[in-house]
Amino acid sequence: MNGELRSGEVAEAAGVNPQTLRYYERRGLLAEPPRSLGGHRLYPPESVTVLRTIKAAQRLGFTLGEVAELLDLGRRHAHRPGLATRARAKLAEVESRIADLATIAATLRTAIGSGCDDLATCAADPACPIPFADR
Repeated sequence: MNGELRSGEVAEAAGVNPQTLRYYERRGLLAEPPRSLGGHRLYPPESVTVLRTIKAAQRLGFTLGEVAELLDLGRRHAHRPGLATRARAKLAEVESRIADLATIAATLRTAIGSGCDDLATCAADPACPIPFADR
């Protein structure tokens, strides 16, 4: 087998399930591997690294589309914005979401502290801290 791994072996080593492998193949994130004479997919060992990279990028907030672009740039050594540029953009996006979530958390704390217990009643109360659009 020359170091090639079957689907289950790759999935286990990368911490994903075999259906994830096929999904990533369909999405173009992972090259479709050759098959053995018996029809088994045979992945090169570096597939494990690619899968771990995909999962790490997802944990950092990159979408699968963004991961596909990053992987493609790496494969082609393209002279387009790479990881550092995209990481800066992703960081700005994450920090913006954190700021939005902090505002939401503060509003919810205020609503809880104000005794808001009924959304409809609270919506009619001008002192309600929940930002209803029509007020």
